[in-house]
Amino acid sequence: MLGLICVDVDGTLVGTGNVIRDDVWAALADAREKGVHIALCSGRPAIGNARAYAERLDPDGWHVFQNGASIVKVSSGESLSEPFPAQALPGLIGRAHETGRLLEVYTDLEFAITHPGEYAERHAALLGVPYDARPPESLEGTVVRVQWVVPRTDEHAVVNEPHDGLDLHPAGSPVMPEVSFISVTRAGVSKGSAIERIAAHYGVPMDRVMMVGDGENDVSAMRVVGHPVAMGNADPPAIAASRYRVAHVDDGGLREAVELALTL
Repeated sequence: MLGLICVDVDGTLVGTGNVIRDDVWAALADAREKGVHIALCSGRPAIGNARAYAERLDPDGWHVFQNGASIVKVSSGESLSEPFPAQALPGLIGRAHETGRLLEVYTDLEFAITHPGEYAERHAALLGVPYDARPPESLEGTVVRVQWVVPRTDEHAVVNEPHDGLDLHPAGSPVMPEVSFISVTRAGVSKGSAIERIAAHYGVPMDRVMMVGDGENDVSAMRVVGHPVAMGNADPPAIAASRYRVAHVDDGGLREAVELALTL
């Protein structure tokens, strides 16, 4: 069996209606009892629902949040996070105000927004945190990431705008299917780079690691592991990067992936 299974959240662990199947939880618990490390590998921050998922998967383990910008050991609060380039932040905030787009600005455990409104309120509910329309200037910790939250129809335009020295990680959620979440990190920071650091901590070679995902922001992780798995609902880039394909998130695809990991 493999040594480490990395699990995306939206569209992989969490399905339509923000629901996680009981058989998926059972399969993940069984793998952990058999000695497999389980790591959340999400674009979400280490707060609210994502933190609760990580604590249930492995309360003493390392988990990847914010597309690799935030690597947190949830039991102790230890962090291996990557700071966002400070010189890039004012320009992005200014662009958000000029265009009227929602930009979210994150530290490890807090975030702020440029534009209060429906998207910001719905995303807070998805994250499982209270809606707080605080401005970016109110954040006191180290910023690790920003994220554009825009209509799917605007994704192409945003991705093609200049983001010098930064990497963009577009993703979606079945809970907000009409919205694109375009995470922005320091160049070179990704789910893939974060998984390599976690695997090294555990002493697990990358050819004994599985990544299960469904979105374009999972591709960097799928490319560095020995066993990349695409969900049945996966986007084309994730399918192209995969070695295995399992069922749709709502049909227990993640359970299939975990069961596969125990046979490899």
